[in-house]
Amino acid sequence: MRVVFEKRQSISRQAMVLVPVLSFFAALLLGAILLLSSGANPITTYVAMLRGAFGSTYSFSETLVKAIPLMLTGLGVAVAFKMRFWNIGAEGQFVWGGIAGTFVALFLSQYIPDPLLLPAVILGGTIAGAIWAGIPAVLKAYIGVDETLTSLMLNYVAILYAQYLFYGPWRDPEGYGFPGTALFPEAAWLPRLLNRAHLGLVFAFIAALVLWFIFNRTRWGFELKIIGENKTAAEYLGIKIARNIVLALLLSGALSGLAGASEVAGLSRRLQTGFSMGYGYTAIIVAWMAQLKSIPVLFVAVLMAALLVGGDQVQLTMGLPSSVGLVLQGLILFPMLAGSLFTEYRLRIIRQKNEPSISPDQEIESELQS
Repeated sequence: MRVVFEKRQSISRQAMVLVPVLSFFAALLLGAILLLSSGANPITTYVAMLRGAFGSTYSFSETLVKAIPLMLTGLGVAVAFKMRFWNIGAEGQFVWGGIAGTFVALFLSQYIPDPLLLPAVILGGTIAGAIWAGIPAVLKAYIGVDETLTSLMLNYVAILYAQYLFYGPWRDPEGYGFPGTALFPEAAWLPRLLNRAHLGLVFAFIAALVLWFIFNRTRWGFELKIIGENKTAAEYLGIKIARNIVLALLLSGALSGLAGASEVAGLSRRLQTGFSMGYGYTAIIVAWMAQLKSIPVLFVAVLMAALLVGGDQVQLTMGLPSSVGLVLQGLILFPMLAGSLFTEYRLRIIRQKNEPSISPDQEIESELQS
């Protein structure tokens, strides 16, 4: 007798909805066990986190501030993962979006009319993110280099280069020694919608709708799905895999670059320390919990942002580490991966013919559905 995993021919909609929901509650249960071991009341802690994230207009706006970059980077990751390209480089693409946006705002503002400066900042960051994502895409598509390693290592290049800039040549001479660039011209400021929540929220909603249309109503979206599900079948259908890999990764990086440019133009209005907060890594959890679907990414991003903001509130009110939110984010990933495994595959027990306890008439294959 042997046990094998067999890929399902189809996935039920109930499973697609239930898996992320049950994964989230499983993470809360694991988090409760961890809190109890630390001497904290899980219910009190979760209520404090909920109030800290949604209890007032200000706290809700701060949740949106954290959610905006998660929405855009989550959408970018979802595009790449849709075709089974493991883009772990959203963090670096996000950082390059901030670097390019800063360059346009500080060094090209004298050449660009004020009404066009903000669009130029956003466009510059978007292009920079796309180019950075294009590097592992070209290496994978035409040379066969593993994209997981290249995209991951490029994150550190981007992060360290950003630190070099705001600690070194771009450092504000009037910044009293603090690491960071000078403040952007006011024409390069992204308008704010609610307290510190800025127009990047609108960008995220528009991007989600555009991606929904691409994946559900266009031929290119269909080609990306086929490549992700069965690359061999895609080749037989005449789909140009290498070209689609590059195009999809350019779009993926562009969304992360847009997130970075929106962050510097709408929130800090300068490039400074603390700009890179791991949004690109958290985006992986966001994309998986949303089942790689664009509209659900928006809501999952708000949930993950609430964990971050709620974690800060727990630190202030209960004396617990603010990393509680980060721990819960990490705990979500494990049930999510396990749930995804049993959503796409089924466990199958195959009985061998030479097993003496089973007669030839009973030599059948049994399946355990989950």
